[in-house]
Amino acid sequence: MKDRPLILIPFALSAFAVGFLSLRAADDDDGFTTIFDGKDLSKIETEGNWSIESDGSLHLVPRPGEKGWQRYGSYIWLKDDYEDFVFDFEYKHEEGGNSGFYFRVADKADPVASGFEVQILDCWGKEELGPHDLGGVIKTAGPLVNAAKKPGEWNRMIVTLKGSHLKVELNGKTVQDVDLAEAKPKDKELASTGRISIQDHGLPFWVRNLRVKRL
Repeated sequence: MKDRPLILIPFALSAFAVGFLSLRAADDDDGFTTIFDGKDLSKIETEGNWSIESDGSLHLVPRPGEKGWQRYGSYIWLKDDYEDFVFDFEYKHEEGGNSGFYFRVADKADPVASGFEVQILDCWGKEELGPHDLGGVIKTAGPLVNAAKKPGEWNRMIVTLKGSHLKVELNGKTVQDVDLAEAKPKDKELASTGRISIQDHGLPFWVRNLRVKRL
């Protein structure tokens, strides 16, 4: 009989996760803190329909009628504010997939206006890329290369932010190396600290091995 996924109840932990949390160290040996390891949900906030799969990934299953990206409470949110950091995670999507990695979000009620987004988008085989394509920083900077894998394959993204300098590595390739203070739109502010989030775009999406390190 196929195992059924455990539905993530917003702001709550399964009994198993509570027991697991008490047995594990808070930090990894390399200075990273594990945000989601396939079992422990204590460092995540969301109102969305994310479920734990048997392979240890966190799977977004949009509910009937859920579309678009403006249901901000449905995003995956880290509970703390972060200034300088390295965020390391893996993701995959279906054909036409869409999501995004947000950082320095000053206001959870409007992450688009108060933070910055590294675009996650199905760009397999696309030749001309701009700020709204995979690895681009929305309205700020296009990716340096197309590092997309085929839909259905796991991707690894490592985002490093120190001051206003952003570096993004995707599948072993540098797709961003930019000073946001210089590249950002004139009417957009870069907060000195803020929340980190992964977008719910109303499409199936998977993440796993979420880790963060403060710099």
